[in-house]
Amino acid sequence: MDCFQTLASLRQRLLDGEITSKEVVSGFLGRIESVDSDLNALIHLDKEGALKQAQTADEALASDPDARSKPLIGLPVVVKDNIAERGQPLTCASKILSNFVAPYDSTVVSKLKSAGAVLMGRANLDEFAMGSSTENSARAITRNPWDADHIPGGSSGGSAAAVSAGLCAAAIGSDTGGSIRQPASFCGCVGLKPSYGRVSRFGLTAFASSLDQIGPLTRDVRDAATVLNVIAGHDERDSTSVPRETEDYTASLGQDIKGLKVGLPKEYFIEGLDPAVKVSIDGAVSQFQQLGAEIVEVSLPHTEYAIATYYIICTAEASANLARFDGIRYGARVDGKDPVELYAKTRGAGFGSEVKRRIILGTYVLSSGYYDAYYLRAQKVRTLIRQDFQNAFDQVDLLLTPTVAAPAFKVGEKSTDPLQMYLTDIFTISANLVGNCGLSLPCGFSQNPKLPIGLQLMGRPFEEANLLKAAYAYEQSTDWHKAFPS
Repeated sequence: MDCFQTLASLRQRLLDGEITSKEVVSGFLGRIESVDSDLNALIHLDKEGALKQAQTADEALASDPDARSKPLIGLPVVVKDNIAERGQPLTCASKILSNFVAPYDSTVVSKLKSAGAVLMGRANLDEFAMGSSTENSARAITRNPWDADHIPGGSSGGSAAAVSAGLCAAAIGSDTGGSIRQPASFCGCVGLKPSYGRVSRFGLTAFASSLDQIGPLTRDVRDAATVLNVIAGHDERDSTSVPRETEDYTASLGQDIKGLKVGLPKEYFIEGLDPAVKVSIDGAVSQFQQLGAEIVEVSLPHTEYAIATYYIICTAEASANLARFDGIRYGARVDGKDPVELYAKTRGAGFGSEVKRRIILGTYVLSSGYYDAYYLRAQKVRTLIRQDFQNAFDQVDLLLTPTVAAPAFKVGEKSTDPLQMYLTDIFTISANLVGNCGLSLPCGFSQNPKLPIGLQLMGRPFEEANLLKAAYAYEQSTDWHKAFPS
């Protein structure tokens, strides 16, 4: 079976009776068995459960007319291993949760199940979603399907690699500072970060609560819109979920974008862009002009402070959120002679170096005497960055930027230099600080080696429909999304 088909294509074949869900799932399981030992995209594969779900889907399609209206009926999806799925591992790629099994379904997983999706397994990630390369996983380093010497990005590197390599029809990831969009760029697929509050975070293991957002990784833009239709919506169990009406995000796909104002932030088109990235992005700008869009230069003057602001806020929130992993309530435990020693030994043995680094940084910026100098000041700069985006969106409908300044780097290339690793997120973190929606889609390749390059589009908060419409228009006028790794 062709494992590089889109959700839309597979769904139509299922509805037409050309193929069964069991055949689809079996095909993907075979692909996983033959390929994933080299990639390590999945932490856990639920082979028996996936086949049972496929059988249930086939029976429903044969006997229940309502089953045909379910948008993901019988289609294989993998979920990042920091999002709860009842009865499945929830390790967050960390030793401290190595044997933990989720006791309930996250809201996103519940919605996927209601839509008929076949949940096949758990995708690898940087430990607790802290990283940009999936090298920080306590399980294994995930490899890029286009070149196994290179990283797939992170922290949703397992989800992106699984989609890119044809191990699933779609995947779910989380994005705190680019963790969906950056690996989508590196792996040549579509990654969507919805607006903050658009998708429920109930059941997502919190990293930085004011920044985290769940979203899809897919083969093309239509599939991303389809999955967003399934997972979006208000949830009373998530206090940050925004009570706004959702819409059919596929409805605007195919509409003309003539007259659409697309902004190019001058701070994002800097010296030091990889030449292949510059050529690809320049080509994308020209393509948007050919489609009738109006290109406007805009400014986001506080961009230079975004990295520092982000890493103060995210580490502070991580320090608070990860305090619950103490060896007492759940997870791994290393005994000590008193509670303090128990905490120290458990967390010392259970957390990896990057997680420890961020906890220490976060605790420092929240500590007495430093809170005002660091955390409070970062929140004030965050407000200035948000105002920059508001001013830009007063002039344009969308922003167009590179997703990352260079193609995927080699495994180990930046792992000993945390600052260089952090800088790979320079173009993606602002969307999380501001809370607007963003999307990465393929726009070119580097050569020697051939590695994907991603184009980032950013829209106003809760204007995913407009974002997807523009992305679809570009995608359908090019062939980049039709390429697959060998």
